[in-house]
Amino acid sequence: MRRSIGVLTLFGEAARAVLRRPGRSGLSALGVSVAIAATVWVVALGQKSAAVYADLLAALGDNLVWVEAGSKSTQGVRGGAKTATSLTVADMDAILRDVALVRSASPQVDVTVQLVNAASNWTTRGRGIAPAYLQIKRFDLALGAGFGEADVTGARNVVVLGETVRGRLYGTANPVGEVLRLNGQPFEVVGVLAPKGQSATGQDQDDVAMLPYTTTIKKERPFGATWVDDIVCSAVSPGSVGQASADVSSLMRERHHIGVDQDDDFKIRHPEDVVNAQLDANATFSMLLRVLASVSLLVGGIGIMNVMLASVTERTREIGLRLAVGGTELAITLQFIVEAVILCAGGGTFGVALSYAGASVIGKVVGWDLPIPLVAIAVALGVSTVLGVVFGLLPARRAARLDPIDALRSD
Repeated sequence: MRRSIGVLTLFGEAARAVLRRPGRSGLSALGVSVAIAATVWVVALGQKSAAVYADLLAALGDNLVWVEAGSKSTQGVRGGAKTATSLTVADMDAILRDVALVRSASPQVDVTVQLVNAASNWTTRGRGIAPAYLQIKRFDLALGAGFGEADVTGARNVVVLGETVRGRLYGTANPVGEVLRLNGQPFEVVGVLAPKGQSATGQDQDDVAMLPYTTTIKKERPFGATWVDDIVCSAVSPGSVGQASADVSSLMRERHHIGVDQDDDFKIRHPEDVVNAQLDANATFSMLLRVLASVSLLVGGIGIMNVMLASVTERTREIGLRLAVGGTELAITLQFIVEAVILCAGGGTFGVALSYAGASVIGKVVGWDLPIPLVAIAVALGVSTVLGVVFGLLPARRAARLDPIDALRSD
């Protein structure tokens, strides 16, 4: 009981000492508050941006191995990407048959389509695919059931709309079962894709219409144009993507009769490299911001130490009197440390409140919902307490080691 009273007395004395100079104490605590809030914001932004890039990486595909039609060379003149017409559905079948590390695949046939219904029209990307494409590229269906192998085999006029296209043509209504005209031909809407947002390159992934690839080749391309633009594959595991890509490349070179000294007429794309590079850059930038936030914490702690040193100078006679009547060095040390802890803890508490208030503003500026991690709050309060102890120790020791006679003689 006597010990608890002593602790309460110690904190009471320390609090009264802090409140004797409210202006100076408030400014010192404010420095810690801003430093704590900045640290919390940096942590929150780092975690949110990492989550955003991780979602982009996940949205690229399920263990994606992406074979893209390459460029062609005619009489020494080399065309751009996808000008070669040597990538075929038969290549996809060979990949599924001969590459053990590939578990599923789909062709991708790109065309431009104009969609027209009774109320509106919209021009967008038409993409001829197999049913496996949605799983490989991690598209979910919000409405309807998509199309199946029977629709592909029969080259039926069915279409799955992206959310952007659905909004342009039907608003918020459910279009499943509706018939629209696609490049002049009637198509039944059998599904609507769940929103996916922008790709890593900023393209709207919801501005698309998915068709069976057989329908696209036979009805939306010139007669005889049977090549495909891409073959998207899913490897059996994340760790097998590299070897699967190498195996697919070897198979394609063999099938296309490409010599040792000849360039490929296809390209294995690695879009995850772009996102991984962004992740690395984000991690580096977040680390830099954390270092800067740590410097601001250090500056706030030094400010607290200066205030406490000034307090020791102003209270020299008081300290001398306490020492003269039997006060111990430990008691004097503890009082000044507790004063510093109160200043820092108060500043840390206000900093936490400031971080919540500022998070909504920062979130609106960057366009993100910016949650404050609870671990950041716990660390902030812990750091503020440690700052009080560390930066209060020097002033406390200086006060405790004053000579009582010299202290009582001071003006």
